[in-house]
Amino acid sequence: MGVEQTGRIRLARADDAALLPGIERSAAQAFRRIVELSWLADAAPISFDLYRQWIALSTSWVVVDTHAQPQGFLTAERVGDDLHLHELSVALPLQGQGWGRKLVETAMAYARAHHLQAVTLTTFEHVPWNAPFYRRLGFEAYQDPRLAQILAREYAQGFAPGSRCAMAWHPGLCPNPS
Repeated sequence: MGVEQTGRIRLARADDAALLPGIERSAAQAFRRIVELSWLADAAPISFDLYRQWIALSTSWVVVDTHAQPQGFLTAERVGDDLHLHELSVALPLQGQGWGRKLVETAMAYARAHHLQAVTLTTFEHVPWNAPFYRRLGFEAYQDPRLAQILAREYAQGFAPGSRCAMAWHPGLCPNPS
């Protein structure tokens, strides 16, 4: 039975951090299908320590199987009135089953429940499971100084100019009355 029938999403825990780099590596294998980005399949994953820091913020979620083992995850961080998505990865065998969408929807629900202004991210503009995926979920191109700095760092790390974009989803919440 696949994780689709039996999996669930829960808040990430400290002991999950050690498993996330392996899931990230598995997910990155999808980039082998894109010649100019195939090098990402062999790139070093995000560090265990950084994953542990994000998990401690209580804004990271995992998809777990029937054995409670993470098979996918989303890490995020509150930045001012925004929730910034750092990484979304689903193990390659489970891709295409809707878990990435469910993880993003979990982050969106968190933003709505906490009255945040936006969910933000940077991603590849033309990779089908990147910007087009987020557009289907209601994200739009968006840029502010913080996101511009993130894009500049990504380009400095070797991504082709113009290959990345910044996006945001705005829950459309009215401010709380004072």
